[in-house]
Amino acid sequence: MNKKNLICDIDGVILHNNDLIPGADGFIRRVLEQEMNLLFLTNYPAQTPKDLQNRFYSAGIMVPESCFYTSAMATADFLKRQSGEKAFVIGEGALIHELYKAGFTITDIDPDFVVVGETRNYNWSMIQMAAKFVAGGARFIATNPDTHGPHMHPACGALCAPIERMTGKKPFYVGKPSAWIVRAALNHMDAHSENTLIVGDNLRTDILAGFQAGLETVLVLTGVSQVADIDKMPFRPQHVYASVAEIDLF
Repeated sequence: MNKKNLICDIDGVILHNNDLIPGADGFIRRVLEQEMNLLFLTNYPAQTPKDLQNRFYSAGIMVPESCFYTSAMATADFLKRQSGEKAFVIGEGALIHELYKAGFTITDIDPDFVVVGETRNYNWSMIQMAAKFVAGGARFIATNPDTHGPHMHPACGALCAPIERMTGKKPFYVGKPSAWIVRAALNHMDAHSENTLIVGDNLRTDILAGFQAGLETVLVLTGVSQVADIDKMPFRPQHVYASVAEIDLF
């Protein structure tokens, strides 16, 4: 197979929480030995690439910091293409860091954007201010549409819901299943869709995003989606494996 680039999800594919999925270390080793261009793509915006590198290291996997691309990074890359330079942000330090790096001012005074990521410090005041700014014309941007994580931890989509209900305005979701984040990831790794694989565990996010961006898609069954779910979708992954350990495409 003539594929030179690999985009890979993390949770449910390589790790369960912080535990290595059996065989994932061997899979990564094979990818690196083949000198493929590897990028781990995650919707989770609250960790920096350095944080993710350390998470992998703790699980026994050594990969460069440059191998990680997050929805926070993609959100900053998206906003750099828009007019405006001030943002009101609901999110953790990793998202704020990426916006600062991109040249944005973080403010609660007349922002051009309301940017929502994920935080455990969500409160009434944040909802009120965000809704006021969006109703007043600020553009509503969110890192990802996920509604919850493990143990029903509220995620970005859930945090956006009250703002959306109050204002009647939907956010633009940067993260998967948006094809935009995949295109941004391809640009980040200097790759093209026609020679790139995407590996994920979720038909509705990873596989749909890859399909919409024109990548060859690989579903693994160690996370969200199972074989029975495939027939419920109007699209199909090109390949299905029990885990990344069984992928034999390279």
